[in-house]
This record gives sequence, structure tokens and C-alpha cells, in this order.
Amino acid sequence: MILLIHIVIAISSVVYTIYLFLSPSRAKLRYSYLLVALTFVSGGFLVFAKPASLTQTCVTGLAYLAVMAVGIAAVRAKLNRLDTIVEISQDINP
Repeated sequence: MILLIHIVIAISSVVYTIYLFLSPSRAKLRYSYLLVALTFVSGGFLVFAKPASLTQTCVTGLAYLAVMAVGIAAVRAKLNRLDTIVEISQDINP
């Protein structure tokens, strides 16, 4: 059961980060952080439950973390770019 929950959370976090890139918001970004944390917590439970596949679990976890880090960094860059555009437009049209 924990494996199914772990998979659902991990897939949800990837899908949500893609959605967040398409519709960025600082408030929504916190949910992406939460989903990543929940994925690692549930993964930790799986490692303790079945430690035999620890190497593959670590490699998969690092790959997941890399993908999510790139996705979240892209969202943060997009939010910063949008903030800059808003500031410039406010300077031009007070």
C-alpha cells in the first residue's frame, strides 16, 4: 500500500511541477516542495521496509530529485522573469 501511495505522490509531483511551469505562482510553488518532501518521506519508509534494493532506490531517488530540482528551478526563474516584467511595466506606466 505504501508503494502505491509513494508512486501516486511522485507522479503527482512531476505533473504538478509541469502545471506550475505553465501557470506559475509563488503560493503554488510551496505545494511542489511539499510533494517532493512527501515523496522522500514515503521513499524512506520503503527503504526501511525493503532494504534489499537500496542501491536502485538511491539511484532512482537521485534521478527524481534531479528532475524535480530542474523543474522547480525553471519555475522560480520564470517567476523572477515575470516579476521583472511587472516592475518594468509599472515604471513605464505609473
